[in-house]
Amino acid sequence: MDLTSPKVIRSIQDKFGFTFKKGLGQNFLTSNDILEDITDAADIDGGVIEIGPGFGVLTRALAEKAEKVISIELDERLLPVLQYTLSDFDNVKIVNADVLKLDLNSLIREEFGSQKVSIAANLPYYITTPIITRLLEEKLPVKNIVVMVQKEVAERMAAEPSTKDYGAITVLCKYFTNPQIVANVPSSLFVPPPKVDSAVLKLEVLDKPAVDVSDEKLFFRVVKAAFSQRRKTLLNCLCANFPINKADMSELLLKINIDPKRRGETLSLKEFAAITDAINSFSE
Repeated sequence: MDLTSPKVIRSIQDKFGFTFKKGLGQNFLTSNDILEDITDAADIDGGVIEIGPGFGVLTRALAEKAEKVISIELDERLLPVLQYTLSDFDNVKIVNADVLKLDLNSLIREEFGSQKVSIAANLPYYITTPIITRLLEEKLPVKNIVVMVQKEVAERMAAEPSTKDYGAITVLCKYFTNPQIVANVPSSLFVPPPKVDSAVLKLEVLDKPAVDVSDEKLFFRVVKAAFSQRRKTLLNCLCANFPINKADMSELLLKINIDPKRRGETLSLKEFAAITDAINSFSE
């Protein structure tokens, strides 16, 4: 069953009376080459969690390499479709749930024990950032996350400092992972085609965060503050978000060799960590 074939996709639609829901970001991949890029990047050697299987095109490719695939699907209309398209696999389990409300730690523990898993997904554009944020902040037993996302979002997650794409989501990704764009995917390779191009992003989860910080929650408060008003200086952004006057904040930054007039997008993770530790020490 070639689920990358538009003809097959249409026949399944007709068989089950299925219509695409724009609000759920349902766009199904029609390229075997991109499927291979995703499965290769996932570096599968055991279990896989998939988010948003659609008709099961990526699910089938994952199931051919994995010991077990747990696929999380929100749209209950797709359950009979998936039962049909995945009928020749006995190592796939479909969980009808909202991934943002699911206890993923418990799910992984119940299905895979102490094994680290890979996560693979073709994420709806409208919910990409909340899902990625949750996957990283929960510190799941995951070795890598390979996702198809809007190209511009992938570029932001893998950006370098002092570029227009560098922002809070970049710092989040680079704190927990090594992000890299694996492939670019034009909109023409989907049914129905979205209005924007996509990219396959691999987030290789680090054994420990990229930088040491005295207070992780404070670290992300500093990052969020630094990018809260991109046109304003670091000094103004921090003072607007922390109860420290400008004179003290300026002195604090100068002591760690950071110019208060810089902007958040110019800072490295090490510099964000240094600011976090300085604010933490000042507040004690």
